[in-house]
Order: sequence, then structure tokens, then C-alpha cells
Amino acid sequence: MGNKFLRNLNPLFGVLLFTATLWVLHYELKEYHYHDVLRQLKALPTQRLLLALLFTSLGYLVLIGYDFLALRYVNHPLKYGKIATAGFIGYAFSNSIGVSMLAAVRYRLYSSWGLSPVDITKVVAFCGLAFWLGIFTVGGVLFLIEPFEIPSVIHFRFVSLPYLGILFVVFITGYLLFSALKKKPLKIFRWEFSVPSLKFSLSSTVIACLDVMLNGSVLYVLLPSHENLPYPKIIGIFLLSQIAGIVSQVPGGLGIIETVILFFLSPMLPVSDILGSLLAFRGIYYLLPMCFATVLLGMHEFIQRKEAFKLIARIFGQWVPEIVPNILSLATFVGGTILLFSGSVPAEKVRMLWIKDIIPLPVMEISHFFGSLAGILLLILAWGLQRRLNAAYPLIVALLIAGIVFSLLKGFDYEEAIILAIMLGALLPSRRHFYRKTSLINEPFTQGWITAIVFVMLCSAWLGLFSYKHVEYSDELWWHFSLSGDAPRSLRAAVGVGVLALCFAVFKLLRPAFTKPSLPLMADLDMIHSLVYSSKNTYANTALLGDKSFLLSERRNAFIMYAISGRSWVAFRDPVGPESEISELIWKFREMCDRNDGWTVFYEVNRTNLPIYIDLGLTLLKLGEEARVSLSNFSLEGRVHKGLRHTHNQLEKEGCIFELIPTVKVPPLLPEFKIISDSWLAKKNITEKGFCTGFFETEYLKNFPAGIVRKNGKIIAFVNIWQGAEKEELSLDLMRYLPDAPHGVMEYLFIELMLWGKQDGYKWFNLGMAPFSGLEEHALAPLWNRLGALVFRHGEHFFNFQGLRQYKEKFGPEWEPKYLASPGGLILPRILTNIAFLISRGTKGVVAI
Repeated sequence: MGNKFLRNLNPLFGVLLFTATLWVLHYELKEYHYHDVLRQLKALPTQRLLLALLFTSLGYLVLIGYDFLALRYVNHPLKYGKIATAGFIGYAFSNSIGVSMLAAVRYRLYSSWGLSPVDITKVVAFCGLAFWLGIFTVGGVLFLIEPFEIPSVIHFRFVSLPYLGILFVVFITGYLLFSALKKKPLKIFRWEFSVPSLKFSLSSTVIACLDVMLNGSVLYVLLPSHENLPYPKIIGIFLLSQIAGIVSQVPGGLGIIETVILFFLSPMLPVSDILGSLLAFRGIYYLLPMCFATVLLGMHEFIQRKEAFKLIARIFGQWVPEIVPNILSLATFVGGTILLFSGSVPAEKVRMLWIKDIIPLPVMEISHFFGSLAGILLLILAWGLQRRLNAAYPLIVALLIAGIVFSLLKGFDYEEAIILAIMLGALLPSRRHFYRKTSLINEPFTQGWITAIVFVMLCSAWLGLFSYKHVEYSDELWWHFSLSGDAPRSLRAAVGVGVLALCFAVFKLLRPAFTKPSLPLMADLDMIHSLVYSSKNTYANTALLGDKSFLLSERRNAFIMYAISGRSWVAFRDPVGPESEISELIWKFREMCDRNDGWTVFYEVNRTNLPIYIDLGLTLLKLGEEARVSLSNFSLEGRVHKGLRHTHNQLEKEGCIFELIPTVKVPPLLPEFKIISDSWLAKKNITEKGFCTGFFETEYLKNFPAGIVRKNGKIIAFVNIWQGAEKEELSLDLMRYLPDAPHGVMEYLFIELMLWGKQDGYKWFNLGMAPFSGLEEHALAPLWNRLGALVFRHGEHFFNFQGLRQYKEKFGPEWEPKYLASPGGLILPRILTNIAFLISRGTKGVVAI
């Protein structure tokens, strides 16, 4: 509970820190006007801008070197094209948004290219360590050789740059010595990490130093020249601002980096000149690469089917459907930000004079006001794109079109219109990614998303205050309409945006609260029983065990059965119900898990719905294969089934008789079944399992017909039979027999049930799972697959995995893969442990809605 409380405080801390930063910037710029900053921005020489672009390109090229070394550290090198793809797109977004996007891109790409979750974690840790090695190395050298004075406003008595430099150098020296001397792996809890060799450590330090120097060089060439600002001092100041930005946890260090640099440089340079250069730096190093990465993904939607671009399609094809909604969501958010910021700053006077005789003043005023409203709506609706809501797509398309029109009508802001048009062009061909049919209002907002919207609104308000601080406020401003009335227009737009955001927030607060899981009502249980009996899939019958909880769809015609173990909310199989309900119900389950701070897990799912689980951001692991026999082709005739025919004839010669017991006649036989079950468990020396398989429970067994084998009138074996709707599938659950039953009695039961099912018109007979079956042993296969294949081949001492596969193979089945969809990384072992507890019935957490 304490950790969850601290996580909830993080967004609030970020908002307060960001607000304080805006206040500091407002204080520093009190003697300057908005046009002073723009003047400096426009006055930047073309040569300096080109140099900044060159250093930015080199910087991103060096950033890819982190991944290049990290993949060799984990002994899993990839082609440079793949490394460059993952590195550039990951860093382009993480620089502006935060490390979460970098980790997500790396995980999705590298896992599809054969890296295990542990290897990817090592790659992320290696890159993070390398970055700090660069910070400490460059900082240590600069702070010792070229120390400079820390401004009194941020000066701490116990901190000085020479002492900080000594600390950095000691850390780097200690680490390199540790790297050279430490030969054994470093053990952290249960995980072992090989300490990078001295060669690896030195190489990563060199790359990290180049990264820091090139990044700082972009800022250096954009700042005005000054005799008291040599290159080493600029790099040192830049280092301190980067450290402050990372510690603040504000995405991209927005505002934090700028404030720290202003503190250091304002005694020597005009604040307007510094801020103009910082805006150019933010645009060139952060926003431009991010826009390029967005366009790159948008272009793929056009070219992925064209013959000339097959190579690109192969590179992106596996992960574009997963990444595109997130990228377009971010692009939409940026579009809303542009419209809000544009509404807070003065329009270009020259352009206003151009269009004053073409566009009436009321149209300009209305366009300005509604342009800002479109901006805040884009910020809110961008969340819907990330959640893949089909209702959000047409609304955002309409708002982008409206934003383009409003940008041109309010002051002929064609640059803004072009940016919005590019975003619209990337969005239009991506309709297929937004398929969820759900209410926009009922969709929950995360704290991070709310924080991001608040950040943008605070920035917009600050821009308005800064741009018009020379205008004295009066009541008449509200009703002042003129060509030069930028301040009144901004004021009216700000109030409109605030009112709209407040109305949305109040509406969200007043909507029905999310109810915590509670015990199911009798009507719900009756509904679930009805859905089980109408399902074509026999696995739906596990819902009658009584060890699971249920999540019903809005129309109450589909459900997910799940159980809770630790933080794992484990759904068994795919949702039961119509296909039209499956996607939304899976998302609903994910949202319920998120609200309860749980991990979303789907166990033994089919490949049909894998794209939906990928959209949820889950990792897929193959668990094995399920055997299904086509009953229309099943027969005891021919050489192929010679063994089955022999077993069947042998058991009948020994006096065994198969009998199908209708459901209504099962209860009187349950005491006899109980004796057989207890004897079977004692003979096998095992306990009852649960969750994904049945256990002996009289109320459960009363729901099904039974197949029994009698010998000399005595029941020696039984199974309970699962029947799918419309005779699609037939299966069985409990398989129990007496210790002295003839050899092959279960095989005889299978044969008789298949023959009966074929005669009765059933299409398939489900033989159940063969764990670890069908996993790849190739050297490039993921670690889980190789480990599973190893267990399958050499696990006979613990469980006869190969024997189970061979036993089911004799019936001539078709094999279908089954998967685990869950969060990956270092929490995967905990999730697997939680699932094991559920199956072994070690823990129970029955909560239902």
C-alpha cells in the first residue's frame, strides 16, 4: 500500500516541480517580451543551425552504439540495420517522453528478434550504466580542470564543482577497477549479471562521452558567443542540466533543463537570447527526430504492401500494429499542444495585414477561440487513440481538419497547418488499428496522462502571461475585438479551454465509480451457466468448477473466467462468448487489472486473438500444443490405427464394456466414482489440481454426462464428458480408474467416446494439452522456447512430456499452439509461480463481478 501511495504522489510532485519551474522562468524573463525571444530565434545564423543539425545526426548515430555494445555484452549480436531501427526510434521518443518509451520499443523489437526478457533487461541496464559513465567521466574531468562558479540561487555549501569532480572521478576509477578485477558474475537476488569486461567498460565509456559531447555541442553552436563562455564551461553547465532533468522525472526534462541553464548563463547573456537558443535546441535535438520517427512509421502504412519496400515491411511488420497507435496518439497530443500554444501567443502582424481584407474579423475571432478548444479536445482524445477506440478516430480526424482550417483563418499560420496536415496524413491510412467499440467517457485516464495534459495547460497559460505581460488587465479586455487584439483573444481562448477541461473533469468525477469485485449474484451465475452450455469450446466448462471469478461483458453475453494469485490476475483461456464481444471484454479485463494494480495474464490462449493481446502490450510465450482429433476422419480401420484396434479388441475380450451415463443418472453413481478417484490419487501419489483442469467435486460432476467402463458389472473407470454447443467439440476432464483396472483402460475409453461422438455428429474430439510440445530449439529462438524444448526432451524424470505427446499422437490429431500472454521482463518468473499456485490450488482468491 505504501509503494502504491508513493507512486500516486509522483505525478503530483512532477506538476509542482514544473509549476515552480514556470514561476522561475517568469521571474527571469520579467524584463523581456515575447518578441525579444522570437527575434533571437529568427536571428540564429543558418551556419549555426546546420552545425546543430550535423551534431544532432552524429549524436543519434552514437546513441545507437549503446545498443551495439549491449547486444555483444549479452552475446546476442544483431544486424546493424535492426540495431539502428530500434535505437533511433527508441531514443527519438524517449528523449522527449521518457525512458518508458525506450524500454517499450526495445522490448518489443528485441523480443521478436530472439532476445529473452532477461537479456533485454541486461541490455537496458547496460545502456543506462553506460550513459552515467559518460556523465561521470566528462563531468569529472571538466569539473576538476575547468571548474566554474555555481549561482548563489542554487548553491549549496556542501557542494562545489571540484569536490563533485573528485567524486565522479573516484566513481569512474572504482568502476573500471571493479570491471577489471571482478571475474565472477554479480548476483542480485536470484539474478546473475556478468560484469562487463574492462574492454567493454572502456568502449561504452568512450561512446557515452561522445554522446554527451555531441549533445552539448548542439547547444554550444546555438548559443551566442561570449568570451566568458568557453566550450568546456557550456558542456559542464549542460551536464548539470541533464542530471537535473533526469532526477526531476519530468518527461524530456522539459522546463527543468532550460531553468538550470538560465541560472548559469543569465549573468553573462540576455535571457531572451538564451531562451531563443534553448527553443532552437529543443526543436532540433528533441522534436525534429521525434517527428521524423513519427513520419517514418506513418509512411510504412502506405508502403508496407508495395513490392519495392518488402525489406522495410519485414523489418516493421511484426511490431508496427503495436507501436502505431501509441505513435499516432503522441502525434495527436503534440497537435493539440501546438493549437493551444498558438492560441496563447500573438499572431504575425504582417500576415494579419495580408488577410484583413479577405477574412472578416468575426471569422478570425471565432477561429482563434475554436482553434484553442480543438487543441484541448485533441489532448483529451489522444488517450482514446492509445486505447484503440474506434470512436476517437473520426473525432480526431475531424478536429485535425478543423485545426488546419482554424490555423489558416485566425492568422494564416500555414506552418501550423502543414504540421497538422502531416499528422492527419499519417492518421488517415491507419483506421484499421482502432477497432474497440466502447464509450469514450467511460474509458479511464491514467495519472500520467492527466499530468501530461496539466503540463501543457500550465505551459499554455504561462505563454499567455509572458506574451501579454505588458498589457494591463481590465474588464474591457473581454469585449475588445480588433485586428490587433491578440491579448483579448488569448484571454477568451484560455478561459474557454479551462471551462471545457473543467467540465470534462467534473463529468469524469461524477460518472459511476468503479466498483470493487464482489461475489456474483445468482442471476449472474445462471447467466454464466447458460453461456457455458451455449459455447462451442469445451474449455468453457471449467467455469463450473467454482474456483474462478467472472467478468461479464456489457451485454452480458460473454465472460472471462479468472483467478487471482499475488499480483497476477490470471484469465483462463480466451473469453467465452460471441466474437464481436471478445476484443472489448479483453480490454475491460486489462482495465480492471490496472485499477487494482494487478498484472494482466491470459493463460492457454489461442492464436486467433494474439493481435489483441499484443495491442495490450503483453508478451507472448508458447506453452505447448493442444491435440484435436477430427471425428469425421477417425476410424479403427487401416494400418495406421492398428494399435488402437488391438487395444480396443483386447479390452473387450477381457470383459470390459463402455457405457454412456446421462447427466440425470450421474448423481447416484458419484459415491462409487469417489472411491475410484481416491484410489487413483493414492496410487499416483498426487493431489487434486485446479484452475485449468477439474477436480472431484460432486456439485461440479452433476453438470455432465459420464463415460464409464464396467468389468463384470463393476465400474472400474470413469470420465466426465464436456460437450460443445452445436456438436462442435467433445472432450473430457477427470480421468480416473482403479489400480487393478486392465492396462489400456483409458485408451479404451477414448476410443469409445470418439466412436460415439462420430456417430452422434460431433466434429472434433479434444485430447487436451501437451506441455512444452512444439517449441523451437533453434539457437536464435527465444530463451523460453529453448528451455521448454530442453525440458520436453529431457524431463522424463519429472513428467513424461514426450510420452504424453506420443500417446496423443496415436489418435492422429491436429496440433494447435497455446500461449501465455502476460507482462514480460523480470516479473515473468513471479507470474509463472503465481500460475503454478493456482493450478496446484495452493492459494485461492475468489473474487467475482
